[in-house]
Amino acid sequence: MRAQLARVDAVLIQAVIAAALSFAHLHDVASAAGQDGWKAWAYPISVDLLLVAAWRRLRSGEAKAAGWCWFVIALAASLGANVATAGLLDLGQVPAWLRILVAGWPAVAFLGGTLLAHSAPTATVSDVEEPGEFEDQEDAPEPEPSMQPAIEPPPERPAVPVPAALVEHARKVAAEHHTRTGAPIDAPTLRARLGVPAPMAEAIAAHL
Repeated sequence: MRAQLARVDAVLIQAVIAAALSFAHLHDVASAAGQDGWKAWAYPISVDLLLVAAWRRLRSGEAKAAGWCWFVIALAASLGANVATAGLLDLGQVPAWLRILVAGWPAVAFLGGTLLAHSAPTATVSDVEEPGEFEDQEDAPEPEPSMQPAIEPPPERPAVPVPAALVEHARKVAAEHHTRTGAPIDAPTLRARLGVPAPMAEAIAAHL
């Protein structure tokens, strides 16, 4: 536990030293480029915020290309200020291209911070799938068997051949039955009147 705290303390101390030095160098470059007063102090804050936003995007695992792009841009601005103030640049005679870069940095930092902080996350497969859907058909619950017995269709009866003479006789019987009762004759009555089996009586009734 103590060893871990010692490593954490060393990292924090190193981070504070690096941030303080980079902060001061960025302030000096911005001030030499004509951004004096509070504006010179706003530049290092802008660079550090862009670095933090890019690092958070890299840690989130989404759109790493954009995160690396803006991280490199912010890191180049910080390292450039450190190198420029190391004696390679005369802060009394700042070139015009550096003044242009310093003047355009706020817009670049605002664009990068906005894209990193407010861009929509990439949709994953789990976001696209609707709740209740199963990724694998094997995981889907089996349908419960129905408690109602299956209704089987009645078996088809074979056609019974009926003689034409018997059909003519049945028509006469059916006409006499209809005249007497006022209702059409049914298969059981036709069977009783003709004295034929039930399948033949039904076949005769189908011809009437």
